Amino acid sequence: MSLRAPVLLIVDYNLSRIADVRHLRDHARQQWGAQTWLVRANPQAHDQGISDRVIDADPLAADFINLALNQLGDDAARISAGIVFSDNAVASGAGLLERLGLAVDCARLALGAFDKLAYRIAENRLRPALNQLGVNLPDFAQIGCIDDVRHFAGRQERGFVIKPACEGNNRGVVMVAPGGDCEQAFAEVAPYLHGGVLAEAFISFTREYSYDGLGKLWFITEKVSATGRYPVEVAQILPARLSEQERLAIHVAGEQVNRLVGQRIGPFHNEIKLSDDGKNTAVIEPNRRPGGMKIWTLAQAVYGLDLYAAWVDSVFAGQVADELPAATCSAATVMFGVPRDVTLEVAELGDLAGLIAETLELAAETLNLARADIALLESAWVAGESRLIHATPRDNSDFVAHACVALHNPSVDIRDLVRVLREQWLQVLDRALSVELLFKVAS
Repeated sequence: MSLRAPVLLIVDYNLSRIADVRHLRDHARQQWGAQTWLVRANPQAHDQGISDRVIDADPLAADFINLALNQLGDDAARISAGIVFSDNAVASGAGLLERLGLAVDCARLALGAFDKLAYRIAENRLRPALNQLGVNLPDFAQIGCIDDVRHFAGRQERGFVIKPACEGNNRGVVMVAPGGDCEQAFAEVAPYLHGGVLAEAFISFTREYSYDGLGKLWFITEKVSATGRYPVEVAQILPARLSEQERLAIHVAGEQVNRLVGQRIGPFHNEIKLSDDGKNTAVIEPNRRPGGMKIWTLAQAVYGLDLYAAWVDSVFAGQVADELPAATCSAATVMFGVPRDVTLEVAELGDLAGLIAETLELAAETLNLARADIALLESAWVAGESRLIHATPRDNSDFVAHACVALHNPSVDIRDLVRVLREQWLQVLDRALSVELLFKVAS
């Protein structure tokens, strides 16, 4: 590749997105003849392996933009397009791209897509207008000490949620029932006080979705969460099963969120709850990035559109389709846990492909499906060092694997497939753990 090739600049990413960054790089190279440069704090060997050049700069540092520009020097003129690919960089990364004269969503409003407290404050300014559109806003308060929690609890009749302002993956999110233990809840979020903590009134709507897309292109994904104290996401389903009225309600809310956080041309993933009558919504949180849990992977299976490639094309050419093709199947990302509290290193569990294959076979048999009706899109261990993994997940670190599957038989509800896959996985893994234990004892 020419030393004067155009450059795609990717500002930061989460480690779970390594394969996605590699895909972005490959498409930029093949379609646009471009190098990919990556801005990343404390870059490691894997960062070098998925990019042509790495700029060492922390997007959360106060002097991030100047630090990145100083390292780029005169080479900054080679950068033709840029994308911001992490929550940590959503504001500072947009600011960097603006300084480089590149097309990007608004940096000034971006903080609301990173800091949940900042979003609630911005949302609250438009409370009357949003209420008229059917968007309900929860009571909220910033938390700095245990007395703040007690005072907030005193005005809540249905319980509340306490959570870090700037964390993802459900880390630190605690449900507090009416009359619940405020001290214990505060103790669980105390490690996050430096980045901000807020309490929110419990949103009683039972259904949750995400409003996902790129530019003007949008679709709605259905979220399946655990019940109880730790509302961890256990699956994402596409397409969401909604009436036209329900789709419109979520679309209206999602677009209002995008305006509040300055989204116009880039990706978005706004988490929204829907009332049982389908008329009212409430925003959980906004994000100016592709959805996690492989939502864009599901979208490619369902709609036949590679949104990562479309994202790269959009920053080089400035165009994105306005509508998706018709859905050809349903799909889901399913998170797999453990049958009992156990301390282990996931790598010790061995061949994931075999365990997944057995799980799919058992699920097909349970649901009277042909094995070919369930297509495995991808699967992976949830990496991590040896650790205690809870049978009742408290956050995403309590899952050991995930699988993305497509269902090509409309006679079965994809939600039933999700449930059965999770049940059968626990049985398959339980047998594997028992065999491993016998092997260790024997040796």
